[in-house]
Amino acid sequence: MGDTREIKDIPVGIEAGGRRGEFDSMGRIDVPADRYWGAQTERSLHHFAIGGDRMPVEVCHALGVVKKAAAQVNAELGNLEDWRLEAISKAADEVISGQLDDHFPLFVWQTGSGTQTNMNVNEVISNRAIQLLGGELGSQKPVGPNDHVNMSQSSNDTFPTAMHIATIELMERRLLPELRQLAGVIEAKAKEWMDVVKIGRTHLEDAVPLSVGQEWSGWAAQLRAAIETVEASRAGLYELALGGTAVGTGLNAPEGFSEAVARKIAGITGKPFVTSPNKFASLGGLDAMVRCSAALRGVAVVTMKIANDMRWLGSGPRCGLGELKLPENEPGSSIMPGKVNPTQCEAMVMIATQVMGEDTAVAFAGAQGNFELNVMRPIVINNVLHSMRILADGCRTFRTFSVEGTEIDRDRIGAHLENSLMLVTALSPEIGYQAAAHIAEDAHKRGITLKEAALDSGKIDEQTFNRVIDARKMIGKGVAGA
Repeated sequence: MGDTREIKDIPVGIEAGGRRGEFDSMGRIDVPADRYWGAQTERSLHHFAIGGDRMPVEVCHALGVVKKAAAQVNAELGNLEDWRLEAISKAADEVISGQLDDHFPLFVWQTGSGTQTNMNVNEVISNRAIQLLGGELGSQKPVGPNDHVNMSQSSNDTFPTAMHIATIELMERRLLPELRQLAGVIEAKAKEWMDVVKIGRTHLEDAVPLSVGQEWSGWAAQLRAAIETVEASRAGLYELALGGTAVGTGLNAPEGFSEAVARKIAGITGKPFVTSPNKFASLGGLDAMVRCSAALRGVAVVTMKIANDMRWLGSGPRCGLGELKLPENEPGSSIMPGKVNPTQCEAMVMIATQVMGEDTAVAFAGAQGNFELNVMRPIVINNVLHSMRILADGCRTFRTFSVEGTEIDRDRIGAHLENSLMLVTALSPEIGYQAAAHIAEDAHKRGITLKEAALDSGKIDEQTFNRVIDARKMIGKGVAGA
C-alpha cells in the first residue's frame, strides 16, 4: 500500500494555519487547517448554524466508545488490519478522554438521526489516525471515516447507542450520587428533629400536629422513590441499537457483530450493556430515553415540593411562618438593606420547571417516530443530558448552601402550635364533632385561646381538656424512634 503502518508518537494538535482541502461524496470543501474534522462536518457548520446549542460533548465521547468497540470487533472478525485497529483505538481513546473536544463543533439543530455528529467523530478519528500513521490529513488514507472508522455501522444505530452510553454515564457519575447525598442529608435532619412537634398545614390552613422530623421524612421518602425510578430507567438504556445498521436488519454488519460489540462496550465502560433484542424498536422509537426523561421529571416534581416547602416555612423573618432558619448566603435586595432571600430554593424551583419543560419536548419527540426511524434524536439527548446536569448541580448547591445549614426556630414552632385552633380535633371523640367545631369557631371569632373557649362552652372540664389536648400524643408514631 505504501502507507506506513507504525504508530508515531505525535501529540494531539495541528500547527498549520489557514485552510486545507477535504472531500466527501459531494465533492471538495475547505476546512480550518488546524482542525481534525472533514467535509461533512464543515457542511453541517455552514447549513445548520442555528442558535448557540452545541451537541453535548458527552455524545461525542460515547461515540468514541462505539468506534473503538466496533474497530475491535471488526479486527477480531478479520475485516480490519491490526495496525488500523491500533490507530483508530488510540484516536478513539483521545476522543473518550476529552482531548479532542475542540474538534466537535456541531449544533444540536441538525439532521434528526445525528448523522452529522456521527460523521464529525468519524472524520476526527480518521484524520487523527492518519496523523498517527504519518499520512496526509484529508486524504482519507490509510484510514477512511466511512470505510474504516464507520465499518459495520450506520448513524441510525451508532447515534442511539451513543445516546444510551452518554445518558448512563452522566446519570451514574453525577446525577445519582448528588440525589443520594441530598436524600441522606434530609433523612439526617428528619431524624434529628423527630421529637419536635409542630402544627401541620393542609390546604395552606392550620391542621393537626406532626413533628418536624415527620415532615422532613416525607420529603426524604419522596426523593428516595424518585431515585428508584431513575435507577429503574437504566434497564432500557442498557440495551444498545448497534448492529441494526440502517433500518434494523443489520445490513453490512457481519454475523454476530451486535452481540460482540455490546460486550466490547460493556468492557470499555464497565457498565452492563447488552445488544437490544429488537433493533427495529431501537431505531424506530426513543422509548428508553422517554422513560428516563419521565424519571427526571419525577425528580423535578419532588425537588420543587421540597424547595417550595422550605422557602415557605422559612418565610419572614418576622412576618412569615419563620419555622425554618435558612442559611444567609448573600444580600437579597439592591434596595432593601438587610434583606436575605431563599435563593437556593428559588434556583431549585427554576431547575425543576426547566426539567419539566424539557421532558415535555422529549415526550413529543419520542412520539415522532416514522416507520423505521425516529429523527428527533438530537433534541432528546440534548434535553435529557441538560436536565441531568442542572438537576445534579442544583441538588449539590441546594444541599450544600441550604439544606445542610438549615436550622429550626423552636420558639416560633412552639408559638404556632400553641396558637393553633386545630388541636380541637382531639376533642371530637370526647364531645363530638359539632361541639368541637363550635368551640374552635368561638375561639377564632373572639380572639381567645382554644382552652378558654372550651371551658366557656361548658362541654368539657379543665382536667379533661388538659388530658386530651396534648400535641405530643396527636402525632402518632415517628417520635423519638417510635
